[in-house]
Amino acid sequence: MYINKPPPHSKNLRKGRYSSENQIYLLTTVTEQRRLVFTDFALARELVHALHFQETQQRVESLAFVIMPDHLHWLFALRADYSLATVMHSVKSYSAQKIQKASSFKKGRLWQPGYHDHALRKEEDVVQVARYIIANPLRASLVERVGDYPLWDAVWL
Repeated sequence: MYINKPPPHSKNLRKGRYSSENQIYLLTTVTEQRRLVFTDFALARELVHALHFQETQQRVESLAFVIMPDHLHWLFALRADYSLATVMHSVKSYSAQKIQKASSFKKGRLWQPGYHDHALRKEEDVVQVARYIIANPLRASLVERVGDYPLWDAVWL
C-alpha cells in the first residue's frame, strides 16, 4: 500500500522481469526518502542478517553485497522455486521488522517500493561485477581503502 501514489513509471521497472533458477542477478534497493539508516552499524548488521537468512533458506547463493548508508547492492544466484519478488519482499520485511525493534526508527517505511534488477549475461564477468559493487564506498568517498569499510562481503575477495 502506498501512502502517496507510486511514481508514475514504477510499473515499467517490472516489465519483462523474469526470475530464472541459477541466474545471477544484481539487485539494488533504496531506503525510503534515501534516509541514511545504515550509517548505524547495528542497523546495517540487521540487513546483513536478512541477506544471510535468504541463503540459509536456500533461496539464493549470495555472491557479493555492499550496504551503503541509504541503499543496498546485492549480487546473487537465484535458487529453484523462488522469484526475485519473493526474495526481495522477504529481505525488506525481515530487515524492516528487525530494524524497527532495534531502533527508534518506528514511523513510515524503511524501504522505497520496488528495486532495480539486472540479470547478468554470460559474457559479463561476475568477479568484475562483484569488485565494482564492493568499490562503491571508495567511489562515494566514504573510505580510502575497501578494507576500511565494514559492510560488504564477497565469496571471492
